[in-house]
Amino acid sequence: MAKVILPWKGAFPPFRIFGNLYFVGTEPASTHIVDTGEGLIMLDTGYQHSLYLVLDGMYRLGLDPHDIKYILLTHGHIDHLGAARALTELTGAKTALGAEDRQYANGELDLTYAKELGMTYVETFEPDILLRDGDTITLGNTTVTAIATPGHTPGAMSFFFDVTDGKETYRAGLHGGMGINTMCREFLDKYGLSYDCRDKFAQAMDRLKQEKVDIFLGNHMQHNHTAERYEQVMAGNAKAFVNPAEWAEYAEWAKQNLLGMIEKENSK
Repeated sequence: MAKVILPWKGAFPPFRIFGNLYFVGTEPASTHIVDTGEGLIMLDTGYQHSLYLVLDGMYRLGLDPHDIKYILLTHGHIDHLGAARALTELTGAKTALGAEDRQYANGELDLTYAKELGMTYVETFEPDILLRDGDTITLGNTTVTAIATPGHTPGAMSFFFDVTDGKETYRAGLHGGMGINTMCREFLDKYGLSYDCRDKFAQAMDRLKQEKVDIFLGNHMQHNHTAERYEQVMAGNAKAFVNPAEWAEYAEWAKQNLLGMIEKENSK
């Protein structure tokens, strides 16, 4: 029996993270919005089942979904691109995804992790922009730089951009995919995938540690303790998400998490 999705159980209050950066996602999957002054950039869409929550969150913050010009997708899993087709039909926004994940999005490869979640990925689409390492997208006052961070998926992309409140500016970074679930032996063998994704992931983490990031964003709330920091923001701490040391620390943790899994597999 397919898993029953109850999206309202994942509802989370929308809020301003800092300046022109907002959270409008759900507990199962994060969605962020950057207001560039000349339109909105959305970072990941979340599940198709939760799109109404994302749209409601935007309206509650005074953000019009029809102002979305770009939808930047960290990788080709259903919890991050599931609502992309519906959003493009609604808004006319352009989608951007790592080139190596194109076949995930358009349905040529059944690797969106939908089956593992008891779901079916049917809202397929062709990305408008196929991102490669170092590509940039500029809208209004914001330039987003994409850095290839393969491993979780072949085309996983991390995004870097400045956010401002008009007085102070901070560098934000959104990691493309920290999960080691798709790099475990069982998953790789099941789909006949190469084990070299593990080396690529570890190398990407070392590379990411060199990036300067003041505000670490996760594509899942637990990555950067979104819920706890939301409480701090609501209590008046406008800089609750500002922590220049956190990005590198988490990248190293992600690398060690992978190496620990490999060690356990090899000891069996």
